[in-house]
Amino acid sequence: MDYRAFIAKYAEIGVKGNNRNQFEDALVRQLRIVLKEVDGTFTVTKTRGRIYVEAEGPFDYDDAVAAMRRVFGVSAICPMCQYPVEDVDSMVAHVVDYMKDVYAGQKISFKVETRRANKKFAINSQEINALLGEKILEACPNTRVDVHQPDVLLRIEIREKLNIYSSEIPGPGGMPVGTNGKAMLLLSGGIDSPVAAYMVAKRGVKIDAVYFHAPPYTSERAKQKVVDLAKIISRYTGPIPLRVVNFTDVQMEIYQKCPHDQLTIIMRRYMMRIAEHFALEHDCLGLVTGESIGQVASQTMQSMLVTNEVCTLPVYRPCVGLDKQEIVEKSQEIGTFETSILPYEDCCTIFVAKHPVTKPTLKSILKSEAKLDEHMEELVRTAVETAELIWVE
Repeated sequence: MDYRAFIAKYAEIGVKGNNRNQFEDALVRQLRIVLKEVDGTFTVTKTRGRIYVEAEGPFDYDDAVAAMRRVFGVSAICPMCQYPVEDVDSMVAHVVDYMKDVYAGQKISFKVETRRANKKFAINSQEINALLGEKILEACPNTRVDVHQPDVLLRIEIREKLNIYSSEIPGPGGMPVGTNGKAMLLLSGGIDSPVAAYMVAKRGVKIDAVYFHAPPYTSERAKQKVVDLAKIISRYTGPIPLRVVNFTDVQMEIYQKCPHDQLTIIMRRYMMRIAEHFALEHDCLGLVTGESIGQVASQTMQSMLVTNEVCTLPVYRPCVGLDKQEIVEKSQEIGTFETSILPYEDCCTIFVAKHPVTKPTLKSILKSEAKLDEHMEELVRTAVETAELIWVE
């Protein structure tokens, strides 16, 4: 079947009441953006609770479907055949041809479901259902009608055009990116933070990102790995401004003056301070991390409580209740796993203590941080001012 159009269905957007138009418009914009990458020309239109994607000429079907499946807010993609609305006989002919072509020789049950938005059409929805059921049974002897649990639900829409479709390709669901503000992601080269980015973006949040680089302890390959992860994520989230912070001097100051069992917690607190600086500077409404409760020493409840203390913005942790295998499976699903496991370590893994504290108290951490004098403020200011901005798309 030569499909030339699609319905992009949504679910959650449908309950948005008076704000629904804003979410629909955002979904239309995101579809137009991703389809620019596909070989072909498309129009995306919104009408009466429907979003249509129509090809204006030859196009790559598989690439178009793959692109639309990356758009948050799309619950399903329905490949569709469209014809001019003429008379009853031409409608019957188009539908019968569709069933013969798509389900040629297959032994299936079916149900016809019609929506007649165009009230000028000669017969009503129930009459159309009955007529098409009869004609399909005559033309396709291997078929039977089952109105309760059909193998095929054949949908007919009579609007400005005659729309025929019977399959749904699952989309990612969620909300269109940008409809729920913006957040600053602490992106590392690991498995978790790219998954966190995907999950929070699925709720409509636009992503900015910051990466902490520690040359010469971490290599340029480690940095490139993070850029590559950002590129994969950006296929779902749209372009990501990635700030690369040289964190070496800050880390070394902590390493030299603070207890080694507290290194990870104190370094994490400084990362959060710097990330929040960029977040506030660029109108972000929170920070996002890939932390999961109890996964490592710095991710116990006590550790996260102490880490949070330096922040005025909320810290969102989309992976907080997932175990490692669940995070791995999600990373495989979104395509980041193979890049995340490349053997180029980042600053978080280089400076891990042999026996890190798992239940730090804020009092003990503040006492250790007091050993960091005004020189530390200068190091942090330099790290912020010399951060490299990479526009990833």
